This record gives sequence, structure tokens and C-alpha cells, in this order.
Amino acid sequence: MTLPSSSRFQLTGDLGICRILNGMWQVSGAHGHIDAGRAVDAMFAYHDAGFCSWDLADHYGPAEEFIGNFRRRFTSRYGAERLSEIQAFTKWVPHPGRMTRSVVEDAIGTSLSRMGVKCLDLLQFHWWDYGDRSYLDALGHLADLQREGKIRHLALTNFDTERLGVIVDAGIRVVSNQVQYSLVDRRPEVKMAAFCQQHGITLLAYGTLLGGLLSEKYLGRPEPGRGELTTASLQKYKNMIDAWGGWALFQELLAVLKPIADKHGVSIATIGARYVLDRPAVAGVIIGARLGIAEHIADNARVFDVTLDANDVAMIEPVLARSRDLMRLIGDCGDEYR
Repeated sequence: MTLPSSSRFQLTGDLGICRILNGMWQVSGAHGHIDAGRAVDAMFAYHDAGFCSWDLADHYGPAEEFIGNFRRRFTSRYGAERLSEIQAFTKWVPHPGRMTRSVVEDAIGTSLSRMGVKCLDLLQFHWWDYGDRSYLDALGHLADLQREGKIRHLALTNFDTERLGVIVDAGIRVVSNQVQYSLVDRRPEVKMAAFCQQHGITLLAYGTLLGGLLSEKYLGRPEPGRGELTTASLQKYKNMIDAWGGWALFQELLAVLKPIADKHGVSIATIGARYVLDRPAVAGVIIGARLGIAEHIADNARVFDVTLDANDVAMIEPVLARSRDLMRLIGDCGDEYR
């Protein structure tokens, strides 16, 4: 399989990515057991198909170790000179508190060691409590580590537009912000996307497929009970659907998406991913990979074959217009975590 050139995005002058990133939250333990050996085997299948960009975090169970193991096996199979084909974007999610140089350096050192790298491609920083402005101290130390060559680029995860502005005003250069973005959750369109475009920041979108709920599997199905929502993703995004407008409206959305998907010869999930990829400021979407259990490589590749036309979008918009205002209900991007 060879992905088209449209599958690539130049995130920075020296860092290109696949516009569909493989999400590794699924190895954290909240989505069932993952066999380490089979998981790394599956990582080769994704990479060899062109899906060479990985999204992970320091708290996603063994995700960073999986990257380290993958890189070692990749070197044995293809040679160290090809390691630059792999992009692995981790996160640092500290508990709020005093952010000294040693605290920050120790955390980054742990990620470097686990992943078997001397420099992190992209470090995505998350902060739980805006009332504690130590996040600016942490970012200052991260910027120092970037200048020292331990971090290639700095980025954020789940920061709102106001705090993104505070960080920009502080002179800290970040290249992206990872936020929830889907047909159901379009909060980034209210303020975030425009701010990012003005300041040369891109968005990495997660939750785009609602943990698998945005699919034919749930079209025409009764509302699932808690016992049927067997992964953390299904539980999380079912709550988002409830806030957005409920199961009946979601069924209307799936029913509208189905003929659009049929017209293009793809799945409902493919249409959902393509819709978000077409939004302003979006560099890529993160689609979870249940490594060694299930893969959607062929389906993900079809995203790059689809062009949504004006009629497709016109069919979708009336359903979305009847949903609740999540910006008013929840707040800006990431406010659901605070």
C-alpha cells in the first residue's frame, strides 16, 4: 500500500507527518489487555502502509516502551538510517505544583529513556489547573530543553484559547495543540481554529470517530447501556453524544452519513475523519489503534481517496445545527478536564 502525497502534512519546516496519526491510548489498559509482542508486530504493519506517525503519552501504560521496542526492531530490520521515517509524539501530563528545572528535566529524561531516543520529535504538554500558573514555568524549562536538543518541537494538549494566548504572549513557541474535534464536538471552530491560524499553530484532532461509535455498527441500534460500553473510549464519547444532543439525534446523524459514505464507497468513519481533516487549522486526526487486536489500515487509507463536495456538507449541516451548544454547555477546548 502506498499512501498519496495528500496523506502528508508539513507540521514544521523539518517535521512532516502522516495526516492520520496512530493513537496509542488504547494500550493504556483502559481498553483491554494488549500483548506487547503482537502490538509491536502490528506497528510494523501500520508503518509499512505509510501510517508512520504515532501519538502517545507518558501515562499511556507501556506506550513509550512500545515505541522504544519498535525502534530497536526497526533498526534491526531496516537499518538505523531509516529511523527518521518514524514520528513519535509523546505528552507530559504532570500533577500541578512547583515546576523546577529538575522536575521537568527528570520527566523528559524518563520519556527519552523509554522511547530510546536522544531527542523527542514533539513534546505535547498538558496542565490540569489553570489557577496554578506554574504551567508557564514548566513551559519555560521545556523551551530550555528544546534549545539544548532534547526536544525538537513543543506543543500543547487540551489548552483553551485564552491560555494558548497567554503562552504565545509569554514568547513560548508551540507548533500545535491537540484537542477533541469531531462532527459531534465542533468547539474548535468557535475560537481556537482562528487563533491558531493567526499564530501559525496547527490542531491535532482526537475523538474524531467517537471511540468507534461513529460507525455502521451503531446505525439503527438502540441506545447502548453502560455494560455495553466496554472501553474507556466508548464510555467517554457516549457521554459526549449525550451532552451534544442524545442518542436519537446521533442516529439521525449516522443515517445522514450512511448515503454519503455509500456514494463515495467508504465507511461512515471515513466520512467523519475526512470532514475534520478538511476543517481550518487541522494538521491531522488521531485514530486509535488497538494494536494486535484489530486494525483499520485499509479503511484509514480510504480517507485520502475521498473529497467531500458541497452537497455532502449540506446534507450534514442541518443535523449538526439541531445539537446543543457545547461551547456554552462545557466551555472551550479541554474545559471538560478542568
